[in-house]
Amino acid sequence: MIMIKKLLGTLALSLTCAVAFAASGGHKLDTAPDRINDMAALQNGAKLFVNYCLGCHSANSMRYNKLTEIGLTEEQIKKNLLFTSDKVGDLMHIAMTPADAKKWFGAAPPDLSVIARAKSTNLGPTGVDYVYTFLRSFYRDTSKTTGWNNLVFPSVGMPNVLWQLQGPRSLEHVTVHETEKEDGSLQWERISAKYDGQGFSEITTEALQNFSGSASTTSVFTSPDPKMAADFDNQVADLSNFLGWMAEPMQQERKQMGVWVLMFLFIFLIVAWRLNSAYWKHVK
Repeated sequence: MIMIKKLLGTLALSLTCAVAFAASGGHKLDTAPDRINDMAALQNGAKLFVNYCLGCHSANSMRYNKLTEIGLTEEQIKKNLLFTSDKVGDLMHIAMTPADAKKWFGAAPPDLSVIARAKSTNLGPTGVDYVYTFLRSFYRDTSKTTGWNNLVFPSVGMPNVLWQLQGPRSLEHVTVHETEKEDGSLQWERISAKYDGQGFSEITTEALQNFSGSASTTSVFTSPDPKMAADFDNQVADLSNFLGWMAEPMQQERKQMGVWVLMFLFIFLIVAWRLNSAYWKHVK
C-alpha cells in the first residue's frame, strides 16, 4: 500500500510539473482538435506547411514522397508541393543557409521535423497542443522589431506568417500579481494591457487594496470578423496535426502494436499464474 501511494504521488507530481512546463510562457495551452487520422486535414496541413513554413523552417527528416502516406499521389506532390528544383524523393530542405538565417533573424529558425515531439510533455499537453496554441497567440506589438509578439513565447523573433489568414484583431491582457514596494512591503497590483489591431498599446497599472485573491493572467482576443477567426483556427488545427504526424508518421501503428502487446502480456500473465498454481499445488 505504501509503495502504491508513493507511485501515485510521483505520477501526480510528474503531471503537475509537465503542465507547468508546458505553460511556462505564462499562457495556458489549448487542446487541439484530434485530426491525426483525418487524411483531408493532414493534406491541407501539408499544403499550409509548404506554403507558409517551409520558406524559413526546414524539415530535414522528412521526404516529400513520404506524403503519399497521407493520401497524396506523387503527381499531386510534384504539381502542388514542390518548388522548381526539388524532386519528389528529396528531403524538405530550404534554400536559406544557417549563416544567412543568423544574419537576418539573429538565430536560425529551428527545423520542424520533430517539433511536435520536442514540445510534448509526459502526462501533459501534447506538442500538437503547443503548436496549435502558439500559432493562435500572435498579436500586433509595435514595440517589437518584427511588429509581433506572442503569449506562449513572449518576445519571439518569429513574425506571424499566417496573419493574412487570421485577419486583424485586438488583445486585452490582464495580469494580477504581488510586487514589492520601495519600503519593502508587498502590494498586489493589476496590470491591464490593451493592444489594438495595429499593435499600439495602452497599459495601465492599478494598486489593489485589501486583495484576497491569487496571482492570475487572462487574455482575450477580439476579432471584427468571427467567421474569419473560426476559419483560421480550423486551418491552424490542420497544420498542427500535420506537424504532429510528421514528427512520428508511424505513431498510429505504434499505438495499435502497443495494444496487441498489452493483450499478449495480459494473456501470458493468466497462463503464468495458472501454471504457477498447478506447479505449487502439492507444496504446503
